[in-house]
Parts: sequence; structure tokens; C-alpha cells
Amino acid sequence: MRTAFAVIALLCSAAPAAMAAPPTAGIDAARLSAHVKVLASDAFEGRGPATEGEKKTIAYLTEQFKAAGVQPGGDLGKDGKRAWTQNVPLGRFEIKGPVAASLTVGGQTQALTQGEQIAIRAAQTNVDRVDIKDAPIVFAGYGVTAPERNWDDFKGVDVKGKIVVVLINDPDFETGVGDFGGKAMTYYGRWTYKYEEAARRGAAGLLIVHETAPASYGWATVKNSNTNVQFDIVRKNPSDAHPLLEGWIQRDVAVDLLKKAGLDIEALKKQAQTRDFKPVELKGATFSTGFAVDHQVIVSYNVVGLLPGAKRPDETVIYSAHWDHLGVGAPDAKGDRIYNGAVDNATGTAALLELARVYAKAPRADRSVVFLAVTAEEKGLLGSTYYAANPLYPAAKTVADINMDALDVNGLAKDITASGNGQVTLQDDLAAYAKAEGRYFTPDPTPEAGHFYRSDHFPFAKIGVPAISIGSGQDLVKGGVAAGKAAEEAYNRDKYHQPADEWSADWDLSGQVADLELVYRLGRDLANSNKWPGWHDGSEFKATRDLTASARK
Repeated sequence: MRTAFAVIALLCSAAPAAMAAPPTAGIDAARLSAHVKVLASDAFEGRGPATEGEKKTIAYLTEQFKAAGVQPGGDLGKDGKRAWTQNVPLGRFEIKGPVAASLTVGGQTQALTQGEQIAIRAAQTNVDRVDIKDAPIVFAGYGVTAPERNWDDFKGVDVKGKIVVVLINDPDFETGVGDFGGKAMTYYGRWTYKYEEAARRGAAGLLIVHETAPASYGWATVKNSNTNVQFDIVRKNPSDAHPLLEGWIQRDVAVDLLKKAGLDIEALKKQAQTRDFKPVELKGATFSTGFAVDHQVIVSYNVVGLLPGAKRPDETVIYSAHWDHLGVGAPDAKGDRIYNGAVDNATGTAALLELARVYAKAPRADRSVVFLAVTAEEKGLLGSTYYAANPLYPAAKTVADINMDALDVNGLAKDITASGNGQVTLQDDLAAYAKAEGRYFTPDPTPEAGHFYRSDHFPFAKIGVPAISIGSGQDLVKGGVAAGKAAEEAYNRDKYHQPADEWSADWDLSGQVADLELVYRLGRDLANSNKWPGWHDGSEFKATRDLTASARK
């Protein structure tokens, strides 16, 4: 999930020999707007997986891919023909009935209200009910175990059967210096990692202390994203990846808890920013919760269009975007319960449809081009994770993933940026392409938000497929950097993961057109080349890619 206007995961190899600007691809702002208007309409009910909204979305995408002139690219049938979809089996988990939660310190019990003081996720361990009674509490800093950094926030404390409380982001976030890359978030800073580590250690549960700056979003986003239906890939041993309890607590709740236990959160935070930190057991403090869980296995769908390559059809360039959003949930102050997801990510899905259209009109590329609309990104990149584990086209010969997530709606920008440091060979080429179009490159303005790990290119990177994240710039032609930052901050505050993320006739999509022309040009040049992007030395993904090098000779 990307909090603002990101176009994710674009790859190519060496910079092109000639940078003369070719004719435009013909990206059409009116078509983009029309697609978003449909996909983000109330009729699509927020495009939640396993809902009527999904059925409408799958039907619309299939219809539009057909109209664009691309072929089905999904699962192979017994007849040898491909379907329009890839089946994605998912575990579906929903809290049924009320949630009881409380903290007890020094014999005094404080009830916690679900969604207000605490945001508990439906358990994803295939249990019918969660009952935790008076579990001891351990504060474990940032919840990080990183042997390669000689870092362990648990330091020999057995947390089996206990509730672990941790801070969000990395130990470096506040100081900007240290063993975790400074401000730029590592995977250790992601909430997904923290739950995984708690599961590995046998904890009964993990609660993350919410703070807006290090999380990069407010409590409304936490509440809306965590208290609704949850999904996961189908796992043989789900407790290996999930503790029984997963949730977030408001900062003031954590401050009060620690204070009553004789501790100071700011002092603990400073200690947790060093490798000498030792976990602290909160004496006399316990946590209790109880709630019922409905769990079942459902099938959601990735939608896949294909244009086979004219010369090397076994080599594949993938464009992707997630079609899902949060569906129907808790009402906002106006009583609106539909989380339309217009910017996030009807814009990226519309871009995928428009790219399919312009590709189909152009001469066939040498390599195959796939248009992949994935499900359940908002539930943890699940559609792309499933695809990466079950690729329709071999990963060794997948040239790149070009993903689009939450495109800018505020007009032309002079710059273009990268989301995190992907350590991939094309960042210089990206800058060169942008320069040829009269734009300039700006490093990720908020690497501390961890955007590299929050969109659907990341599962591709994990299996070695090169991935770099590019985003719309902030230096708007109308208003400059100040206007760009103000627009991003306003979206994150007022619309991100909220019912207010709706289509508007007042949008200026000229910036989207410019970004997609660039995305098309870079991707098409890649599809017509015999070059393979690569990871830089030091990238955590390079070794995995190198294992399949012989397949690309």
C-alpha cells in the first residue's frame, strides 16, 4: 500500500543509446477518468475481495481487456487455453460479535474499546475463538532480531504465551542515523515483519504502538485497515507466520500502561534505539481479550491480459496494479460506509487498462507483455504474493514488473521520484529518460515510510525479479514543491483508507498522462530489447536472481 501518489516498480537495463523523444503513446486522460469513475463508484462497494464488489470488478476488467484487444493470460485450462483470471485461494478471517479487551496494572483493570484505543485484527491461525486471560506483557523495543546487524530486541527473554508491545518503524527513525540505514525504512520496520517475529518466538500476541510520523499514517488508517475482514494466503502452518493476537494500540494507551508500570516511554524509546537495549517485563501488568472468529477459505482472482511477444514470447514484461480496496466498513463522520478507493487504487487499475489499450494498438513487441490486476493488496500484498509463488510466466525469464499504485491527480510535475532505494540498475536510466522529457529525478522524499515494502512489486523482488519503485514527483508545474507536498499531506490526512477517497470531476490528470507515457516508453523499450535488468551488489535480492542467470543466456 502506498500512502500517496506512487507509480511502483519500473525496470529496464542500461540507458538507451538514443533518447530522442518518440511520438506519444496516446494515453487518454478522459479514458483514465472514466475507468476510475466506474471502479470507484458506490455500485462497486469498495472492491473488497470475496464480495459482490469483486464480482463486478472482475467482470469490468475482463470486459475492458477484451475491448482493448489483449488476450486472456490467466490460468491454463484442460483445453490448453488461458482464462482471464488466476485463481487465488485465500483464508478469510472476520471477527464475529463484540471484542473484549483490557489491561490490568497493579490490580486495576482498564477496558479498551475496539477501534478507538485498540485495533485488533481477526486471528489468522484458523481458530474459532481467541481467549487470552491475564497474559504477561513485555516491552521489546522495535521488535527486531537482525543477526547481520548484531541486533536483538528480545535478548534471551522468553515471550512464549506473553503479549509483546513494540514500536513501529526502525530504531533509526527518530535520529536518522544508526544500523538500519538512517531514515529509510528497512523491512524490520514494517508491521508485517513484527508480527512474523512474534510468531517465530511463540508469543501469544503482539501490539504495535501507533505514532503517526513513524507509521506514516494516522489512527483512522490503522482502525479502518485492521478492524475489518482480514485475508491471508492459505498456509499449512499459519501459526508460523501469525501470533494468535495481532493489533495496534493508541500511543496514549501505551504511555499510560508504561507509566503505571513505573516506566517512561520516551526513556525506553531512547534505549531501544541502541543495540544494548534489553526487553522489559512489565511487572504486575497483564492483557486479556476474547472474541469469536469466522474463518474460511475463499477464492479471489487476479485478472490477467496478455500480448504474446513477436520474437521472444517466453520472455515477459509485467505491468501490474491492485484492483482491490477496503470494501464496506465502519462509517465516517458523514455516515459513509463505502471505501471507494478512487486514488488507491482505481487510478492504477485504470492505468493498467489504458496501457493495455495503447499496447494493443501498437506493433507487437519482441517480448511478451502481461497486464496483471492483482487482488488483496490491501490485505498484505496477497494477490501478488500468490502470483510470485505460483507464476503464470517463469520468474527466471520475467524481465521486470512495472506496478502502478495510487497515481497523482494534481496535474503535471517537473520531477519524478523513486520509492525507496531499490538498488537496481535502472535508477540512472529512469533519471535519463525523465531528463529526455524535460523532467528531473528526485530521491524518495519519505524513505522512512517504507514504501518499497508496501506495494505489489515487492513480492516480485523477493523472488529475484528486478523491481524499482517510481513515483509521481512533488514539484508541480502549478505551485511547485509546496503545492505538491500540501496535496500529498491532505490526501494522507483526509482520504487515504477513508470513505472520502472518491472520484472527482475536478481532478487534473495531465500528470498521470505524462507519467504513463514515461512508463509506457520505458517498458516498451525494454520489451523490444534483449537486455536484462539486474540488482546492484549489496541488494538483498541479487543472490536470488543470480541463481537463475543461466536461463537468461
